[in-house]
Amino acid sequence: MVNFIKTESGIALIASQAIQPFEAAAEVPQFSVLSFYKEFTSEVLDALSNEHELEGLSLETTPKPGFLNTPITDMKGAVIGYLLWPSKAPGSAVFHQVYPYLAASTVILSLFLIGVLLVGASEARRLRQLAQTARFEASHDSLSGLLNRQGLLRLLEDLESPDPSSPRLYLVDLDGFKAVNDAWGHAVGDDLIRMVSNALMTSHPEVLAAARLGGDEFALVQVGSTAREEMEEAILALFAEPFKIDGRTIEVGASIGAAARDGDISPLELLRRADMALYRAKANGKGQAVEYDPELDRERIRVAELEGLLKNAIGSGAIEAVFQPLVSASTGVVTGLEALARWKTATGNVSPEIFIPLAERCGLIDALGVHMLRTSIGHAKSWPGLTLSVNVSPIQLCNPEFAAQVIAILQELDFDPNRLTLEITEGVLMTNPDQARRSIDQLKRVGIKFALDDFGCGYASIGALRQFGFDRMKIDRSLVSALDVTANGADILRATISLATALQIPVTAEGIENSRQAAILRDAGCDQLQGYMLGKPMSACDISSRLREESAA
Repeated sequence: MVNFIKTESGIALIASQAIQPFEAAAEVPQFSVLSFYKEFTSEVLDALSNEHELEGLSLETTPKPGFLNTPITDMKGAVIGYLLWPSKAPGSAVFHQVYPYLAASTVILSLFLIGVLLVGASEARRLRQLAQTARFEASHDSLSGLLNRQGLLRLLEDLESPDPSSPRLYLVDLDGFKAVNDAWGHAVGDDLIRMVSNALMTSHPEVLAAARLGGDEFALVQVGSTAREEMEEAILALFAEPFKIDGRTIEVGASIGAAARDGDISPLELLRRADMALYRAKANGKGQAVEYDPELDRERIRVAELEGLLKNAIGSGAIEAVFQPLVSASTGVVTGLEALARWKTATGNVSPEIFIPLAERCGLIDALGVHMLRTSIGHAKSWPGLTLSVNVSPIQLCNPEFAAQVIAILQELDFDPNRLTLEITEGVLMTNPDQARRSIDQLKRVGIKFALDDFGCGYASIGALRQFGFDRMKIDRSLVSALDVTANGADILRATISLATALQIPVTAEGIENSRQAAILRDAGCDQLQGYMLGKPMSACDISSRLREESAA
């Protein structure tokens, strides 16, 4: 039993316990009681303070503010005093000990977070700039800075309102730009593109945007009430004066195709219409402007249908060969024949001036040329002793496989190469002279001859005549018809024939329509004549009949 009691000097601790024997005995003696008594002296308090690490432990009758305490009660439960000790606040002590480290960590963490935020913000700005750059590059041309095709279509999508000021699209294609690149190099060509781009943007106040769609093709979007003719004049005026680049004077022209938004048409349809108008403008000649008309679409459909018919006609042999006599100027005897293509359809004849350029555009000229060569040779085998002339397109001659095809047909049909003359126009000398020269040399080695057709209406030079080694020159019919029109027509014709004579090239004159023309050409030194007066193009059957009549006479 333990209890505290109040004493005169303070408080004491009394503990009493009965003493019992260690071993069991027969008789239990009367128990003795052991009691302890201890005063709460300063020594005792010091011992308790050290034992329990309660520095400043004291005994007081009442609690004191700011101190921790525990009450001491007597055996009746009455409070007789208090043990007081100051609060050490261990958490605060620990806090004060670690505070410098916490402060340093907080500063470092704050700096780290600020750094992360700054780096994140910088990276976000960089990514935004990259995204903006990517969006710009996706919709703009890198050379000129103008919109590209995708950017133009997106702009047209944004201009959807069909009102009086609805957009009009102009496609502008430079005339002569390839010659600039070939003559001065691509660096000058790039500078010219930039200059043209800047000029187009400022060509008229109503130009909303400009775009570069290809190498030398541009687009302008007009929003406003200015008439189309005025806009086209403003655009063409930009090319009236030459461009100055690094001391060079460079002249280029432009062709324009225009189309207005008509109703609810898509940007792609608007672009297609302007492109069709541009195609027609370039076909009409340089410096032309054409507005889209529905007739262009109808014509495109007709051309597409004609392409299909042409392909079938070549495959089925519906394109026939007719032959026009080549007559000796001195004897009037037929010495050769020129094969000409004719196409008869259910609706009538299709002119060679239509279907031959069509075959060149749609990639059928090689098939048409092979068909004509095979058909002509097949007929010419029946006319021994006569030469056969066959026209060749520049596209055919520039085909690396052309020479091999011709040689294979000659071998297949067992035709003497020395009887065959291939007629080519002056344009082939300019389009791809190297490949043309290779084909000509390869075919001349097997005995095939070459004639320069339509001489006098183009730009063939004396050097070209020598370089390509033509075996015959055919004077263009325009020089022959000039005999009846101009006073100096005969002089020009004689000079042309004299040039050929000096180069030791025999001459054929085309388009002879009267005896006066034939006499002048004969006197001037022309050795072969061709024309309606001497014989119209005839079928193989008619040619055979004429040859039989001549041999009978």
